[in-house]
Parts: sequence; structure tokens; C-alpha cells
Amino acid sequence: MGTEDPFWEDADRHLVRYGAAFTPRVIERAEGSYVYDSDGRAILDFTSGQMSAVLGHSHPDVVRAVSASVASLDHLHSGMLSRPVVDLARRLAATLPQPLSRTLLLTTGAESNEAAIRMAKLYTGGYEIVSFDRSWHGMTSGAAAATYSAGRRGHGPTVPGNLTLPTPNAYRSPFRRADGSHDWEAELEYGFASVDAQSTGALAACLVEPILSSGGIVELPPGYLARLRELCDERDMLLILDEAQTGLGRTGQLYAFERDGVAPDILTLSKTLGAGLPVAAVVTSHAIEEVCHARGFLFFTTHVSDPLAATVALTVLDVVERDGLVERAARLGALLRDRLLGLRDAFDVVGDVRGRGLLQGIELVTDRESRAPADALGQAVTAACLDRGLHLNIVQLPGMGGIFRIAPPLTATEGELHAGVDILADALRATLAEGTRAPAPGA
Repeated sequence: MGTEDPFWEDADRHLVRYGAAFTPRVIERAEGSYVYDSDGRAILDFTSGQMSAVLGHSHPDVVRAVSASVASLDHLHSGMLSRPVVDLARRLAATLPQPLSRTLLLTTGAESNEAAIRMAKLYTGGYEIVSFDRSWHGMTSGAAAATYSAGRRGHGPTVPGNLTLPTPNAYRSPFRRADGSHDWEAELEYGFASVDAQSTGALAACLVEPILSSGGIVELPPGYLARLRELCDERDMLLILDEAQTGLGRTGQLYAFERDGVAPDILTLSKTLGAGLPVAAVVTSHAIEEVCHARGFLFFTTHVSDPLAATVALTVLDVVERDGLVERAARLGALLRDRLLGLRDAFDVVGDVRGRGLLQGIELVTDRESRAPADALGQAVTAACLDRGLHLNIVQLPGMGGIFRIAPPLTATEGELHAGVDILADALRATLAEGTRAPAPGA
């Protein structure tokens, strides 16, 4: 972009900064697996927007659905109902195991987690919420209080009653069996012993992600969710699963919990349900909804039960089913894993490969022996990838190496998948050859 364009000067002067530095490209449009900057350059989007656009950008079915809805029925008073909302509730129930049958339609992931937490507190009479110590559930008050991977400092006291479980990170957990493998059973029991010691006797729910994304692409080990379910039941707690990033096929199953055969008491959906547009939902059982309603459950918001959101979600469900995108995610996920394991074989700085389906990641370390975090390397590789036409997101948490989150659209082609991994490999190779220089601030 020419130096005469005041875009970045205006951005610096007028925007509130809300996290890491902005990607140094002005994005003008997006289509399929690519976004395009102001110079017309195509950038392969390996984050699906904000880990959301499972159908890619500007999917024609979504464009048609949104256009028709905006022209006819997009927003109503929250006390009114329209057919798309009821149709969506019925469709979601048909995709889920019993007793998940009642839906609350909202717009953001944080909002859906807020509603789920309020339901759990009202239903159980407790107020304590347990979540992982690397979790991310949103930035509004209740969701932020249950979020531990970032954003906890400097904002004053959080909502009382939030307790943590250790994140079952097989690569870095200190809980080990005699053979050196991850002893997640002992880790989980230890975690609940700590929860019990801190609890005031008012446990309401355990809120977890089947794969922690902002926590570093940490997948719950097989068997973990079933044991977690038992421990919650023993304490009369509800189990809430946050499938903001794992729902709607991304892991190679429609919902990530299907792998374990363990249904939650409350399921929250967002990001992928709207395929990049603001749609979220809370799904629970008839029994829980009845009790909450009788006790005065209130979540009357401006955009609750909006027909536009319902129309978008119905379209996403239609496309996912029609185009076999769940099976496609499983197939492409196997291909992606093979390529990422190839990177681990080729580069000593790739310490770990983890994830499932089209939500996977690699963790960069200075060396495999020490597993020391490679923060500067991660930042430099991110910049090198962007220079080569690939957008990746890196998570950097205390005590962990840089973890690249790789989440291309479910509609991505095999060629696009290979192209992205090829760019990542080239960026790693070039950055290591240059001595892992970190990019200058704002570069």
C-alpha cells in the first residue's frame, strides 16, 4: 500500500487495542480459503478467520441466506418468535444425543458460556465453577472468570467461586507413569482433590473444552471425559462442554465429545455454528430447562432468538451435511497430521504435534531435550509465513513453547493444505538459517 494512504496512521490514532499487534496487512476481501490484502495479494487463511469460518469465506450458500434474511426477517423483539429459530432448535436436537433437546439461540461464545453458567448455578443452587488452568471461555465477566490462559491481571476481582483443574497436557505434564507416559488419571484425581479442598460445598459445574485451543491445542486424552463425567456426577455438578471451536465437524466428528461417547449436561456452540458470523447456542436437557424456568431463569438480551442468526446456523448445518464436511475434515485431518509429523521429523525445533481433524498444532521449542519455549522463533516464523502468503496464529503461554494453531476451513482443498504446510516448512527453514531473529515491533 502506498505511503500516502493514512490507514495505519488512522488506526493508531482511533482504535482501541485489545490484544496482540494487528497483522500488518490491510485486508480488503476474502473468498474460500484466502483473504486478499490491499495490494491484491492472496493470503492462505489457516485460522479460518477467528477459528470460525468452517465453510471458508463468502460461501455462496451463506451469502444467499444472509441476503434473503436481511431483506425479509433479520431481527425481532426478543419476546417474539420466528420459524427459523424453532427450526434450528429442532435440527440441533436431531444431531445430539438425548437428553440434549432445548436450545437458547444467542450470538457470541462468551454469551453462550455466560448463559450456561447462569443455568448451572440456578439449577444446582451452587456457585462454584471449575475449569482448566489453560482455558479460554470468553471475555465477559462470568466467562472471563473461568478463563485462565490470558487476561486475568489488572482488572480487579473476578466472579467468586472459580476453581481450576490442571490442563492435561501430555507433552508437559509432570504427572508420569513409570514408563514415562502421561498419567492423566492421577493428574485428574489430584486436580479434584484440590478442588474439594478449596470448595465451600457449593460446586455447580465443570466447564471445559474438548480441545483447548487458546490453551495450546491440548486434546483431552481418551477416557478423560468419561472419568470427568463420573467425578462431576459424584459431586452433583453439571458438565458443560464448550465446543466453540470443535463443534460442527472440525475434529472429524460433528461434535468432539462423540469420540468419547460422553454427552454433557449443557453444550455451548458458537464460532463454527455461524461459520464466521455471530451465532451461538446453548443446548441442554428438558429437565434442566424446566427447573431453570421454574426458578426464574433470565437471559433476555437484544439479539436472543434473532431469525438472522438462526437462518445462518441452519444454512451451515445444511452445507455441512450436504457436502459431507465431517467426513472431509476427518480425511483432511489425517493428511494434515501426516504432514505435521513430517515437520517434526525434519526440524528438531518442532517438539510436539497434537490435535484432531482440522484443529491441530505444533509446538516449537529451542531443543527437544530441554523443551524450552522458543518464543522468538515462533514470532519470526509467523512473520516469515505471512511474507510468503500464509496466515497462522501462534499461542504463547508461560512455560510453553510457541504453539501454532492450524485450523483451515473444512472446505479447503488438498492442494491448499499442502501449500500451507509447504510454506510453513519453508518459513521454518529460512528462519533457522537466519538465526531465529524475532521481528521488530510493528514489522
